[in-house]
Amino acid sequence: MKRKIYQKLVDWKNNERGRSALLIQGARRVGKSYIVNEFGKNEYKTYILIDFNKASNDIKNLFLNDLDDLDSFFLKLSAYYNTVLHERDTLIILDEVQLFPKARSAVKYLVEDGRYDYIETGSLISIKKNVENILIPSEEDIINLYPMDFEEFLWATGNPGTMELIRSCYYSGKPLGQALHRKVMDQFRLYMLIGGMPQAVAAFAKNNDFSAADKAKRRILKLYRDDIRKHVDGNAIRVESIFDEIPAQLKKQNRHFKLAAIEEGLRFSAVKDDLFWLSDAMIVNNCYNSTEPNIGLQLNRDVTILKCYMNDTGLLISHAFNERDIINENIYKKLLFNKLEINAGMLLENMVSQMLVAAGNKLFFYTNTSRIDKNSRMELDFLLRKGNITSKHNIIPIEVKSGKNYTLSSIRKAIAKYGSYLAKPIVVHTADFREDEEALYLPIYMVPLL
Repeated sequence: MKRKIYQKLVDWKNNERGRSALLIQGARRVGKSYIVNEFGKNEYKTYILIDFNKASNDIKNLFLNDLDDLDSFFLKLSAYYNTVLHERDTLIILDEVQLFPKARSAVKYLVEDGRYDYIETGSLISIKKNVENILIPSEEDIINLYPMDFEEFLWATGNPGTMELIRSCYYSGKPLGQALHRKVMDQFRLYMLIGGMPQAVAAFAKNNDFSAADKAKRRILKLYRDDIRKHVDGNAIRVESIFDEIPAQLKKQNRHFKLAAIEEGLRFSAVKDDLFWLSDAMIVNNCYNSTEPNIGLQLNRDVTILKCYMNDTGLLISHAFNERDIINENIYKKLLFNKLEINAGMLLENMVSQMLVAAGNKLFFYTNTSRIDKNSRMELDFLLRKGNITSKHNIIPIEVKSGKNYTLSSIRKAIAKYGSYLAKPIVVHTADFREDEEALYLPIYMVPLL
């Protein structure tokens, strides 16, 4: 399936010309191996993929014993994979490199040699045990691969022109109109339900089969659990408890992650490594409270107050409906047509978090729970820094609204208190594009264009 990261790989190849390796990191089953295989096949005369899930000891020993004689190293590699290596026209892929960190360390010497190009792929790449006692190569550029975005989903499901229409309306500041908006929202709800994990999208696209997509998602959720049990040292049970608690926490009106749901009296200091593990594994997207909505969002970050979103909203749906082994077709159809009682705000907010992260943003929100001053009591779902920094009005407050009737009380309080910090607010909703003096009202499918 067509992925936007492919063009980034082409740009890296043309611009770097062997001066750096490329590390593609992402969650399990997000499509890393597939895309690098396609890239090697299409853009090089030959390529070798070394999969450290199943690499033999003979291959691993090359990285341990033969790096001081790279002529011998490449000769043995070529013979083992029965592939001719062409100087400056062969790609060597180190797949799932976190399983053999010494290979990642070897990248420094391979890049210095300069004969071939190197791409590494990995999940759990920054987990402590995968970087202990190795030299992290400075000759390594890093790209994150996320679940398929809405446009990639549209390509995969046979709607290639929809996003161009959305872009045209967004940049001209015009609504799509009732009929087109309804059609695009139907497509977006489908994307939200299926999600962006390539295996689930492929399973659905084959026969429009919700059950097949749900099976694919549940296999991925099982992989996540297996990874937790395998790779977490000491606290696997608690990490899995946090993982299981995510849908229930997001469903609550106050969606800050409440540690008491895991264990009464539990303090953040005891679980911070567990929460960060899930984030490092790219299974979740953590959104941190910024104590003041100004340009220093990171400086004002309060890590003890956070919201924990799933990396993919389609996975969240399968994760939330986990009472049985599979969600039947009928439930998916009711969700698609908004006929099932479920906290739609939970899904929309998770979707916005997913789209903002895929666009390269760190996630922040603002909350003030003052019991003394009602004018200070507010919560802003997301805070987004403007691309062009000016002397003031640099932070865009974003509120996500799932219903047709809603108020903007938090936005109004925020403007009254922090007006010099804040740019024009954005209300993300399920209605069409519009703008007034108070806010920009954005249909959720336009969020990737922010």
